[in-house]
Amino acid sequence: MTGALARIAVTVGESAGIGPELLVRLAQRECAAQLVAIADPEVLIQAADALELALALTPFDPDAAIVPHRPGHLFVQASPLAAPVQFGRLDVANAAAVIAMLAAAADGAERGVFDAVVTAPVQKSILADAGFAFSGHTEFFADRVGREVVMLLAAGELRVALATTHLPLRAVPDAIRADRLERTIRILHADLRGKFSIADPRILVLGLNPHAGEGGHLGREEIDVIIPVLERLRGEGLNLRGPLPADTAFLPRELATCDAVLAMYHDQGLPVLKHAGFGHAVNITLGLPYIRTSVDHGTALDLAGRGVADAGSLFAATDLAIDLAARRRASMQP
Repeated sequence: MTGALARIAVTVGESAGIGPELLVRLAQRECAAQLVAIADPEVLIQAADALELALALTPFDPDAAIVPHRPGHLFVQASPLAAPVQFGRLDVANAAAVIAMLAAAADGAERGVFDAVVTAPVQKSILADAGFAFSGHTEFFADRVGREVVMLLAAGELRVALATTHLPLRAVPDAIRADRLERTIRILHADLRGKFSIADPRILVLGLNPHAGEGGHLGREEIDVIIPVLERLRGEGLNLRGPLPADTAFLPRELATCDAVLAMYHDQGLPVLKHAGFGHAVNITLGLPYIRTSVDHGTALDLAGRGVADAGSLFAATDLAIDLAARRRASMQP
């Protein structure tokens, strides 16, 4: 893509949830990029009317020049729904449209139409009810490009990556394999450099077990898997600390020494991250050939249509996508 401005695709997610009103609120802001909503236009108008906010929609032309965002306006790549939306009430008839909008965003990013993709929340349960094997946005985009990816969440300067994502707790130890852990660390290291412009990323790696295994007395994953991987990668020059006990790794003195924390499983790292910045944190998928960010929350069906949903995380996800796109463009300059 050419030009000074980035073009950012923003998917509406589950249209019965808070996604439509979040996009309407996003449209009201100043934004140093072109925003393209991937949604059913009628749902955006329905949300704007509920919020009593002005919203002008323009059909998106991928061959047109990139133009700056105007508050109160959105370009829209239409992704029609099969049934009318009632905010707060899921309809399995619209599940296929959710998958279609994600596919459209991914396709546009893969073809270079979009500099980045920002996703509003989806409802996994309704997608499962419709027969889609969908475990999450991260896994969807990974499957699309046939690459291993890493989930990273950021709240300000705190960044937490995950060695495993949406797994039952009993399945986690078997998933902590040397080959997978090494690939995860390499992806995290590479994208902290390439996407975040950190020249020598400092990564703090958590142990799996309490007290990082207590020398093997509380589990051997640290001794048998994690430590050998870290030692091998340190030998290549990667700046790695650990494995550290998770219960003390998030103390300020420890976080001051790192650029990212690698947690072994979802609920080991993310409760701390979300405590630090819930509603304003951002989910980033590392390892993709394009930039993808997302909100840190779900569809909030109980809030949908009431005009009280906090759009802070979508704002933060969009701002970060624009920043990362600018960094990427700068790195490609001769």
